[in-house]
Amino acid sequence: MAPPPPASMPLGQRLMHLAQTLQFGWFVGHLTLLFCSLRYGLSYIFFKSYSRWARFSYRTAFVAAAATYGIVVYKAFRARARSGGRQQPGALALLGDENVQYLLMALVWLFSYQIPLALLPFTVYSVFHVATYTRANLIPTIQPPQQTPASGASPGGRATTKSSPLADTIGRFVKEYYDASMTLVASLEIFLWFRVLFSAIIFTKGSWILLAVYTVFVRARYSQSSFVQGAVGQGVARIDALVANQNTPPVARQGWETAKRLGRQATDATDISRFAGAQGPGMKKAQ
Repeated sequence: MAPPPPASMPLGQRLMHLAQTLQFGWFVGHLTLLFCSLRYGLSYIFFKSYSRWARFSYRTAFVAAAATYGIVVYKAFRARARSGGRQQPGALALLGDENVQYLLMALVWLFSYQIPLALLPFTVYSVFHVATYTRANLIPTIQPPQQTPASGASPGGRATTKSSPLADTIGRFVKEYYDASMTLVASLEIFLWFRVLFSAIIFTKGSWILLAVYTVFVRARYSQSSFVQGAVGQGVARIDALVANQNTPPVARQGWETAKRLGRQATDATDISRFAGAQGPGMKKAQ
């Protein structure tokens, strides 16, 4: 993330300098996603999720999501092009980039029927991206860190930088809740797969195509994210504990064991690392 403008510049120029960066557009995109998710959430709570404003908020949220991930993908592409010596990744390597995956899924959700749960993973990501940008760029631009000489130091001693208390509070929030929130995102993405599966079972229009696309996405997330792997492991362990109960019918136990075996076989059969190789430098963490 680019550093904030120099503190020697006037406030208006600092803000203008900040607003002219692609990173600021990325920030505005995540902020827009948060506002639209909140607006849609209120409509959903009051049973108006298909009103004109609710539909507008839902679609705009995914437009903002596609824009933010598109900016990240574009910046990575531009950085590789400027380096000159690094070759652009192939199709499989590009699809292995988490930001490309989320960009494609944002476009899929944008043009699919409404599923409120689909907004939540993007919203959680945006909370942390907005918080991080505010702490690292926005607050230092508006209120630059103060240089204070160390007490009792000699005239030539090094001064210390005093950051904003609000920035420190945001930093503690991000550090404390990041892992738990990423686990929440992983769980939401898995629950969303079952939600799409249910739509396919009742033959909602376009649901089988959506299920196929989202299954590929979840499989990619499982291979790349330790949080998704952990969420799947916890879910399997809980079902194992339920099935191990003496009151569980043998048919249910056999069905669960069959489901686990088929799941392992499907996971092994769709391991694209055998074809794409290990994750390369072009594959970055979702931003």
